[in-house]
Amino acid sequence: MRRFAQRELGYSRVAVLDWDVHHGNGTQDLFWEDDTVLFASLHQWPFWPGSGGPGEGNATTLNVPMAAGAGDAEYVEAMEETVVPALEEFVPDLLVVSAGFDAAAGDPLGGMRLSRNGFRELARLAGRVCERIALLLEGGYNTDTLPGLVGSALEALPHGRNR
Repeated sequence: MRRFAQRELGYSRVAVLDWDVHHGNGTQDLFWEDDTVLFASLHQWPFWPGSGGPGEGNATTLNVPMAAGAGDAEYVEAMEETVVPALEEFVPDLLVVSAGFDAAAGDPLGGMRLSRNGFRELARLAGRVCERIALLLEGGYNTDTLPGLVGSALEALPHGRNR
């Protein structure tokens, strides 16, 4: 998706925001030396796959390790104080969100406590940064709560209720 957006759609600067409970090690590795892609990952630390720890990053790779048990307040604070300023400074033509919902309270894999309102706020903050935004569904393993979590994130985006 990211390379396609650059090659086929002509977007020169793409940002990737990953809020999956796991660190996006593959995405990080793919774009580590590419200054046209900003990668920002909010993830449980320490946790599988063991990458994205404190201090791991470069000019266009931002890792925000979160302690197990973090919820809405901690995630929103990290977005407002760290991620959003980095995205705004980068000025992406397109923002791709690796939208994992396994950081939700009650998810069987993660140890985080995000609520529907927390995901709504993450999406709202992301939507403020870039006019063009794409959410790619990743993790989320509680099938009872997943539809509501996804719906909350979509509703928060500009024109989300009309899509």
